[in-house]
Amino acid sequence: MSSRAAGPDDHTHPHDDDTEVFEVERPRLLGLAYRLLGSLTDAEDVVQEAWIRWDGAGTASVERPAAWLTTVTTRLALDRIRSAEQRRAAYVGPWLPEPVAVEVGPEEAAELAESLTFGFLVLLDQLTGIERAVLLLADVFGQPFREIAETVGRSEAACRQIASRARRRLREADTDHRAADEALLVRLVDAMGRGDAPALIELLHPEVVLVSDGGADRHAGRRPVAGPDKVARILLNLTRRIPADATLSFEQLNLRAAVVIGIGAETIVVQVDQVDDRAEAIRVVVNPDKTRNVGRPVRLS
Repeated sequence: MSSRAAGPDDHTHPHDDDTEVFEVERPRLLGLAYRLLGSLTDAEDVVQEAWIRWDGAGTASVERPAAWLTTVTTRLALDRIRSAEQRRAAYVGPWLPEPVAVEVGPEEAAELAESLTFGFLVLLDQLTGIERAVLLLADVFGQPFREIAETVGRSEAACRQIASRARRRLREADTDHRAADEALLVRLVDAMGRGDAPALIELLHPEVVLVSDGGADRHAGRRPVAGPDKVARILLNLTRRIPADATLSFEQLNLRAAVVIGIGAETIVVQVDQVDDRAEAIRVVVNPDKTRNVGRPVRLS
């Protein structure tokens, strides 16, 4: 029998297996953390911390790596939500989620789309951290309540009650809105570009609300603006401030159409929800910390 010296591919280092396991789970963990936090930047930090813990955990003894990583990621995100409460209280103006270009396959898109929309993330933000975690783990990621209870440190019965309460709160806060299709966005942009206030008002729902998130360093409305006349006036004023050499495109962000305006190195994202083919919620993200990842597709599951 012939023999040969062992080469570098003949043996796999255990660390390589651990890395492969984690990389398979990474998109799901990132998607969970992003939904919990509404921030891709924070979500990536959480997943990196989960990797550090996984890498040092002696993973050979972990029977169910996916469940272990889900628990660690959820707990890290909940810790970050608690620490962010003080920062949020000091945040200048309204807070909106960070828009992302989501990279998914066609089979995943329909299943994931609703739980990644801007409107859904805004509603999620009205829940407590525990409510968000329980609802997402149960309804989006399909985890049994027994596992959810272990993850969040509550009883199984309590988790069922939390999920029920969270679903009820979302139903009460929700309306018949859906993310606007590109056709409505084109009509809105056209009316704004022409400075046609009557045409613009016709495209706005009677209960329309505009929310702008500029953070501390960018000019944006410090309070929501309600009503077609006031919202139209704000949008037309915004349009007049946009320089002639700005770029405008319609992009898929959070798996829905959005308007992306480029002004030099700055980016403005406009996301719209519609009711009865009219804009009912308009959300403008100006904060550069939240728009810097818009051009970078991210795999979320």
